[in-house]
Amino acid sequence: MTPLRLLPRLMRVAAILLKYDLDDLVDGAHLFRPLKLIRPLFPSAPTDIRALPRGARLRLALTDLGPIFVKAGQVLSTRRDLVPADIADELALLQDQVPPFPGAEARAIVERELKASVTTLYSSFDETALASASIAQVHAATLHDGRAVVVKVLRPGIDKRIARDVDLLHTLGELANRWHPNADKIRPLEVVAEVEKMLSNELDLQREGASASLLRRNFASGVDLYVPEVHWELSTEGVLTLERVYGVSADDIAAIDAAGLDRKHLAEKGVRLFYEQVFRDNFFHADAHPGNIWVDLARVDEPRFIALDFGIMGSLPEADQYWLAENFIALFERDYARIAQLHVAAGWMPSTVRLDELEAAVRTVCEPYFTRPLAQISIAELVVKLFQTARKFELTLQPQLILLQKTLLNIEGVGRMLDPEIDIWAVAHPVLRRILRERYSLRATLRDVRRRLPQWIHTAPQAPELLRDALRQVASGQRHQVADPLALAAARDDARRMRRLVACSLLGASLLLCAALVGTLAARGVWPAIVAAVAGVLAFAAGWPRRVG
Repeated sequence: MTPLRLLPRLMRVAAILLKYDLDDLVDGAHLFRPLKLIRPLFPSAPTDIRALPRGARLRLALTDLGPIFVKAGQVLSTRRDLVPADIADELALLQDQVPPFPGAEARAIVERELKASVTTLYSSFDETALASASIAQVHAATLHDGRAVVVKVLRPGIDKRIARDVDLLHTLGELANRWHPNADKIRPLEVVAEVEKMLSNELDLQREGASASLLRRNFASGVDLYVPEVHWELSTEGVLTLERVYGVSADDIAAIDAAGLDRKHLAEKGVRLFYEQVFRDNFFHADAHPGNIWVDLARVDEPRFIALDFGIMGSLPEADQYWLAENFIALFERDYARIAQLHVAAGWMPSTVRLDELEAAVRTVCEPYFTRPLAQISIAELVVKLFQTARKFELTLQPQLILLQKTLLNIEGVGRMLDPEIDIWAVAHPVLRRILRERYSLRATLRDVRRRLPQWIHTAPQAPELLRDALRQVASGQRHQVADPLALAAARDDARRMRRLVACSLLGASLLLCAALVGTLAARGVWPAIVAAVAGVLAFAAGWPRRVG
């Protein structure tokens, strides 16, 4: 039941949708059924509005509804697996820009958050905002040592405003989920949850500062990507002070050409940066539109990008990262059977899916693309279509993969603006191959084993008891699922191998210690020490888990 207090606001939403000739959206979503009775009271949309495409009309309506609806539209633009391409393209143009609040208020917020006067904190603080958005605005300032910084300040009362608007979005989502004929495909409550999570993250500027610090550390050399330094002593949840950087938006082609930068080299670097962030560091900038990705005009010989605005960052679970990388490699190599196998092995699709049918569906999507010159193939567009096709096979996508899809679209867009002829496949393939070779090499595997070994040894003695408790629960009916004999046998084998590993490791360590003592104390002769050392190594080897099959 819709709360009565929200009815006036729901009426306003419906009225604005009608103003922009979005009657079909109102009727289809059933946001407010009695609206049909009072529709004659609303004027018809102007002719120039009705002449616009539906995506443009929706974009204008969301802008009219206010900043939080703009955020919702931006999130919706990333869901190209759910939203038609024409609407997604228009929603991607939504700009989160609102008039600034008074600089005196910003000064007061800084002083309250940092518990000191602005003159004590900074040698200068410009009350005229450099930029203003729905969540925060940015002011220029100078530190007492002369360094230029920018100070990001949350809007006063923005947390309460967001809570009210999110409440309204939840109500709209529930109504659409109940009445919209395609609610199972659009999943409005899931979209609202994504908006709420994104807004919650953006309200914590300390979180944004931590993200900036990590990205800066990942690209510490600053050769390809420069990330401004965070001044933690001048930052809290409500205020963030960053090093001021200078450059131009990545889509300012005229300025980049005037500075004499090699756009082709820059475009290739941008593609490499994306794959390094995702697959090398597992931490990527998920709002990489041209306004947040600048170009440093001062670096002519070795051009580089500058990253801004770290409110939306992404990372993937380790397993998803591996499966995604393997999917990209299979896509580059046109191995459709492997793509189908990987989707099921990753758990993105149920194991009941027929692999031959999935392989045929993937081939149907991909083959038309490969008839084009490689420079004209968009990986992002192809990935979006693959996701849309895979949904027919009950594909389950995590929010992180949606963020990744959005970032891939942004990066490809920037790359093609800088160099319309860029062969993204030729740039991306060797980079991904190199990263995978380094990440999953024997040395990396041994390093990972060494890191995990103390934990395995610590938990190994518990394995038999845990297995016994599980079997007892199954036997007594406390666990209703049917036990898989193969899984239980594998668990018993794992426990047996772990016990042997622990025992042999302890024996090996003891023998090696003996070897060290003998070698130190023996007055002459080294054979006892050698024998003890060899025995220790053999003991370790005897307990090392062997690969079966």
